[in-house]
Amino acid sequence: MALRVRALYDFRSENPGEISLWEHKVLSLCSEQDIEGWLEGVNSRGDRGLFPASYVQVIRSPVTELPPTSRYANLSSGSFEPLPPHSTFKPAALELFSLPAAAGYPFSLVPYGSSYQPSQGSDDDWDDDWDESSTVADEPGALGSSYHDYEVTGSQASGHYCLSTQSKLSLRPRSGHLAGHPHPPSSGAKSSATVSHNLNRFFIFVKSGGEAFVLGEASGFVKDRDKLCVVLGLQGPEWQKNPYPFQCSIEDPTKQTKFKGMKSYIAYKLVPSHTRQQVHCRYKHFDWLYGRLAEKFPVISVPHLPEKQATGRFEEDFISKRRKGLAWWMDHMCSHPVLAQCHAFQHFLTCPSTDEKAWKQGKRKAEKDEMVGANFFLTISVTTGPEASLDLQEVESQVDGFKAFTKKMDKSTLHLNHTANEFAHKQVTGFKKEYQKVGHSFKCLSQAFQLDQQAFSTGLNQAIAFTAEAYDAIGDLFADQPWQDLNAVMDLLALYQGHLANFPDIIHIQKGNTFTKLHVEEGKMELQKAEGIQECCNIISFVTLAEINHFHKIRVRDFKSQMQHFLQQQILFFQKVTQKLEEALHKYDSV
Repeated sequence: MALRVRALYDFRSENPGEISLWEHKVLSLCSEQDIEGWLEGVNSRGDRGLFPASYVQVIRSPVTELPPTSRYANLSSGSFEPLPPHSTFKPAALELFSLPAAAGYPFSLVPYGSSYQPSQGSDDDWDDDWDESSTVADEPGALGSSYHDYEVTGSQASGHYCLSTQSKLSLRPRSGHLAGHPHPPSSGAKSSATVSHNLNRFFIFVKSGGEAFVLGEASGFVKDRDKLCVVLGLQGPEWQKNPYPFQCSIEDPTKQTKFKGMKSYIAYKLVPSHTRQQVHCRYKHFDWLYGRLAEKFPVISVPHLPEKQATGRFEEDFISKRRKGLAWWMDHMCSHPVLAQCHAFQHFLTCPSTDEKAWKQGKRKAEKDEMVGANFFLTISVTTGPEASLDLQEVESQVDGFKAFTKKMDKSTLHLNHTANEFAHKQVTGFKKEYQKVGHSFKCLSQAFQLDQQAFSTGLNQAIAFTAEAYDAIGDLFADQPWQDLNAVMDLLALYQGHLANFPDIIHIQKGNTFTKLHVEEGKMELQKAEGIQECCNIISFVTLAEINHFHKIRVRDFKSQMQHFLQQQILFFQKVTQKLEEALHKYDSV
């Protein structure tokens, strides 16, 4: 009997090979093998195709049909529903603190797909071009035999904007409910893994280290440079500002070679404002940094990198687009009070990648960082002191409001991106063609009038010919305009779709924290232990609200700036069109 799943969210298919989902509707799986976080199945309308694995939840797992080693072996058969937002789920709550730490929650914590084991890689493989040319599909059986034709050029497992195939099928993370904090890329082409969303709603709370921290099992020595502070601002908890803010430009992408020209890559010049020293980085250095930060900071939205591309990666348009995407990414990194001060990020900005010995030393140091997972929460301090407790219902209300906001924003950004892309296509092809068609018609009329050799008609002939040229030029203006305004808007939307894909897991961490805090407030445990857990829950709530606060601030900043730029460019565009028409009009004054 086929495994069945229930849709947790709506999903609208945008590409061939995808199917749409409707919340609460049941689907049948065609295969248990996930494809970089995507599954194949048949929806309630009988359509067969791909859909995001993180959008569904198993509702039936026939034990008799699965071998003991199946990834679903620990899931009980029968149906189960997601817990309601305010449910205390008392049977689990009564057992939660009586179980050993390794046991965690009393229900299955087996991840859907591979569990996340950070691959540190080896320095021997660091020189391989896994960032530019290798793909997950190169690995035997990486996608399953049914999908051997797929070529992964960017994946949500690596935290990139999109996933494409040889047939240009786009599988972009769109609705912000994708799996986990993305998997950091391995340091060698020979190591590849995927990470998918667990079917248990509290899995992220456990995987992120939230459970171990709350239960007091996190331990480690926190150095002064690792300490992070949350303060109470006018809008609630927020990250303490970076005392030494800076920016970093990304310029002059150049093609370089090594191994006597056998391998080629693009290097980008980075110029941090606080050092003024140029460093050149390849895409794989960005990829490595992303992986480290996504692993280290479970409740911080690390912006996704622009997509990889298997073919045409040295074409001018692709290089220009990637540079702009990296510039947005870098701006968000520098703007975040925590990410900007992270040792791995500073190593990335200040150590020349040409100095391989120094780079690898800093790389190893970052990979050995112990303040990850549960230990990350040990680095957090609240300036108002431990007595500053947040109201549980107020936190829950704010988080639920933010969840609804991100869901609506995700749908609207997807719609705007589709509309802008469609409009840009019309400008480049349709509008240009139509204006030039009008211009050609005026030109034909002018040529007909030229057959009249009367002197008094010469001025009119020239004016009509100039009008034809004006319309032809206006057509070119339409074709060039998307590069000035719409493309910049779509680049921003792509970056924020990556952010929105991060927040469901951050919210899951807070939901697990709320569940624990409810149990504490019910007075089910001794006072001393309850106070310690209360303080830990408080810290998780503080950092979650601080990250939400930061997201809203940069969102207002970015969309204000981008909309101003868009409208300014629109005004300039129509001024140019008006100027062309006015020049044509004045040609008739002397007729």
